[in-house]
Amino acid sequence: MMSLPTTNSEWGFFGTIRHHADQAKAWNIAMTAIQAATGCPDHAVRDFLDSTSGRHFADDIANGLFAGQTLEVATEAAVSRWMGWKNSRRTSRDTGIPSGLPYLTGFVAHFEIMADAD
Repeated sequence: MMSLPTTNSEWGFFGTIRHHADQAKAWNIAMTAIQAATGCPDHAVRDFLDSTSGRHFADDIANGLFAGQTLEVATEAAVSRWMGWKNSRRTSRDTGIPSGLPYLTGFVAHFEIMADAD
């Protein structure tokens, strides 16, 4: 499956992962894994990955790569970890993302809502 291209090739996920893995391959794996886990549309996943949060997600994958994991395993582990975290009341207050949602779902859905508001 061909995923939407980045709109932020210098920063976010794409700019950060270039120091650790093939950017295009990592982008496609992350797009597919995040979309499958969250059920959010591809444009929301792209916007998440293009954001500061995407940079942090790339850092999480890089940590797995440093530990000897393959790109696929490191990505799935990052998705699982981010889905296991819950949005706090503080995050809810700061962003409007409902507390208790899986962190990854909340932030990707946030970018979906932001796109719809434009």
